[in-house]
Amino acid sequence: MDEELRSLTERLRQESGGTAPYERLVSTDDLDELAEVLTAVGQPLWARELAAFRLGLAGDRRAFESLVLLLNHRDPPRCACAAYALARLHDPRTARAAAALATNELRVAYALHPVRLLADLRAPESVPALITTLERRLRPHDPYRRVALACVQGLGELGDPRARPVLNEALAHPALAEAAVHALGRIPRQR
Repeated sequence: MDEELRSLTERLRQESGGTAPYERLVSTDDLDELAEVLTAVGQPLWARELAAFRLGLAGDRRAFESLVLLLNHRDPPRCACAAYALARLHDPRTARAAAALATNELRVAYALHPVRLLADLRAPESVPALITTLERRLRPHDPYRRVALACVQGLGELGDPRARPVLNEALAHPALAEAAVHALGRIPRQR
């Protein structure tokens, strides 16, 4: 069993109380049954999350909207699982959705996983969104250092020269300086 799926099922087993509906969702191979959970009225969050995650891993795009909502959830484990499933879903809308979530200043407290997903996706939207998000995090007394650090690391992974100015600016921030040096080292020099 996939480690991320194992972690999710353990967490949701506790949340659901290990009920028969939980066991059914864990064991079914029927993608239509899983998809019905996403649209049925009155389904608990744990059931929607489990169904969306399993559909995402199966590459079933019916999970997209639910996974994007979970990616922006206040509960970090839900966000992490959604990001993992979205990266494996291979839906062309994913990068645009992650970029919108990462750059939304009203939801910046929940931007960590969208930022990490953008780096994983390596999509055309990734570098501009990470640059925008990092620029905003470089303001004095910004409380979202983990988001800023994820942006710096992601920009280093992507190695795009467009990130050089914002990474140079990040050098002035003690919490980001070491990661910024490393990220700048991964960007090829222009000749």
